Amino acid sequence: MEDVMSKVKEYREIYSQLKKRLRWKVSDSRSLMMVASLYVTNERAFDLDRFVEISDYIKNEVGAFSTLKHEIRFTFAAMLDTRCETPEAKFHEFLVLYDSLVEAGFSRGTFTYIAAMTLLSNDDYSTDLPNHAMKVYKEMRAQHFFLTGHSDYPFATLLAQREGNQSELINKIEGFYTKLNDSGFRKGNDLQSMSHILSLHDEASQDELVSRCNYLFDIMKQAGIKTKAMFYPQIALLSFVNADLNLVNQVKDVWEELNSEKHFKWHKDLNLMMAVNLLISDKIENSTVMQASLSTAIETLIQAQQATMIATISTVSVTTAGGDS
Repeated sequence: MEDVMSKVKEYREIYSQLKKRLRWKVSDSRSLMMVASLYVTNERAFDLDRFVEISDYIKNEVGAFSTLKHEIRFTFAAMLDTRCETPEAKFHEFLVLYDSLVEAGFSRGTFTYIAAMTLLSNDDYSTDLPNHAMKVYKEMRAQHFFLTGHSDYPFATLLAQREGNQSELINKIEGFYTKLNDSGFRKGNDLQSMSHILSLHDEASQDELVSRCNYLFDIMKQAGIKTKAMFYPQIALLSFVNADLNLVNQVKDVWEELNSEKHFKWHKDLNLMMAVNLLISDKIENSTVMQASLSTAIETLIQAQQATMIATISTVSVTTAGGDS
């Protein structure tokens, strides 16, 4: 737990640096919270000047009407900086991947940029992967037409990169969705995201994972954490590690620590997401067994959260996304 609290301290320090430097450039502090979390959960040293340099590079390299011209660029600067040794060079590769997804049928905008970032992390990238990802997305949409939308692009591209029969994987996701709903979880996009994350687990059966999620839901409620539907993905992540009261109490301790911070106290829902991300990232570091399966799941969840946040809290990003170039 000491290591987790050390991460909380680092998270606060990075946020403070960002807030001081970018307070007039970023309209919503939650964007900076998300950026800070990327450095902490990815165990990447933060250099403010370097971060701003990458952000400015992105702004100067895109067209006048690109979404990346606006404050959303800070998010992608963080993603590039935490994954790549040469962010500027990788940025141009990232744009090529984005264009390839658009050519495959993905709509221009924030979620396709996030999807392109999941491809950038793939060392075994295949030129046919964008078309394959679109096929996976269409299969997902066939299962849940009204739930599946642009926000599912990142998961579609991630699932397309997994080995095995994709139709079987889609059926696996649907199996989780049905079993979770039958056990009391409410239907909706949050449950679909929860099912996507659980499908990344290869070590336990569906019934066992659903049982863990139900138990976590109950003990979170007992611990005084209101189990909103938006937290379903966090419950899925916690099920990868364990399902006991001690784990939930650790989440609560970190959550309350974040809630006590004056800059964060108005964002309790996001703080709970951060608490789970920080705790899980610490668990990964101390378990080589979990690293392979969990690291990808966590990155994808954070990216999906990023995409949702960017698309909903930034007025500039929302109004310009439709005219992206």
